[in-house]
Amino acid sequence: MLARMTSEPEQQIGVGTPDAFQRLWTPHRMAYIQGENKPTGPGAGDGCPFCVIPEKSDEDGLIIARGTHVYAVLNLYPYNGGHTMVVPFRHVADYTELDGPETAELAEFTKATMVALRTASGAHGFNIGMNQGAVAGAGIAAHLHQHVVPRWGGDTNFLPVVGHTKVLPQLLADTRRMLAEAWPLG
Repeated sequence: MLARMTSEPEQQIGVGTPDAFQRLWTPHRMAYIQGENKPTGPGAGDGCPFCVIPEKSDEDGLIIARGTHVYAVLNLYPYNGGHTMVVPFRHVADYTELDGPETAELAEFTKATMVALRTASGAHGFNIGMNQGAVAGAGIAAHLHQHVVPRWGGDTNFLPVVGHTKVLPQLLADTRRMLAEAWPLG
């Protein structure tokens, strides 16, 4: 039986000090927090998800596009809808380890990701960057990846600020299909 939906805050005895805040529970994030899908070591054979993803179909791996040296993939734990990563196929940890063709294609795929996101979702701006090493915030430090996070005017509201929660209005499979259709290369 489904619980009755109400707009009144529910007081939950025994879960902390009663207050006027409603709670948005996101238990699916616990898998990421606890390290699900994280590698067991630094090698390509240590369960690196960025080495495993290209072995899957584009749909199952959430891959938007594949190049010769890199691929674009949706982030499974996105900061915003359409959060994409550009990842070299080769298992390298540091940007300085990329060769010339890999560096060039990574740059081209970053530009193509921006075009696809503007075309498909009207993104107003982007946060683009890499976290080099665990101390710099890289969740998977052993395999280089560049984040391309689309932004829209007013996209930061009270949920991420006070609730540490993002509302993603679309399933990742639908976002992947939409961006793949808008991909400008090839």
